[in-house]
Amino acid sequence: MLIQKLRLQRGWSQEQLAEISGLSVRTVQRIERGHAASLETMKALASVFEIDIAQLTEPKEVDVPVVPTTVIETEEAIAFARVRRIKRFYLHLIRYGVVITLLAVINLVTSPQYLWFVWPMLGWGIGIAVQALTTFELVPFLGARWEKEQVEKHLGRKL
Repeated sequence: MLIQKLRLQRGWSQEQLAEISGLSVRTVQRIERGHAASLETMKALASVFEIDIAQLTEPKEVDVPVVPTTVIETEEAIAFARVRRIKRFYLHLIRYGVVITLLAVINLVTSPQYLWFVWPMLGWGIGIAVQALTTFELVPFLGARWEKEQVEKHLGRKL
């Protein structure tokens, strides 16, 4: 609950917190539901919220003062997180190219009459395509902007 409180005080969505901290959205959701988190996860969150890790690991909820962050700092953190996500996508794309090329060579050397490498190429390619859609925010609904609008609406800041 403390993580959720800190996140909402800054007006961040779960996806934005995940991007800024380098965690997955699912991890943020689990922690906000009260599941235990690893020390590394807590360190990442403490760093993002600019508080001592002891404040996050204490069993009772501590009233943490709101650290004033400017819109520029928040936007900068989100921009850095987006650039990291784009970098991960391109690294994944490079791995895809190398592995599929290697599989194609193995396939053509061992059994050129049946091109079986096409199946992993298609399956993995679909995964790459989905990652591209989310990385470059080509799906207009249910993205970070939509989530932030829903949080603002729920908090009564925007109707």
